[in-house]
Amino acid sequence: QVQLVESGGGLVQPGGSLRLSCAASGSIITIYTMGWYHQAPGKQRELVATITRGGITDYGDSAKGRFTITRDNRKNTMYLQMSSLQPGDTAVYYCAAGHPVPNDYWGPGTQVTVSS
Repeated sequence: QVQLVESGGGLVQPGGSLRLSCAASGSIITIYTMGWYHQAPGKQRELVATITRGGITDYGDSAKGRFTITRDNRKNTMYLQMSSLQPGDTAVYYCAAGHPVPNDYWGPGTQVTVSS
């Protein structure tokens, strides 16, 4: 089993930045692909970005050029650096892990609100 806990969410003004963290514990997290998803009110959960155990990344269209996903396998932690945030980025952000697709284990989520 894998346990995931997100942190770093909050309120930020349009154009601002936030860094989310996902701390993993339990089974060897390094074997898993990890990812970030978000879910806005009334909408389906969407993929934001993924990163393989070897560091290969992929991004959803809304994240390309603005967000960066990284992971530190020594610390069992994954990050999402978000910049140029817009109100449309407001959502609950979830950390996930799995193999080959990061959708087997989920964190409880962290709220990100972009508003002036």
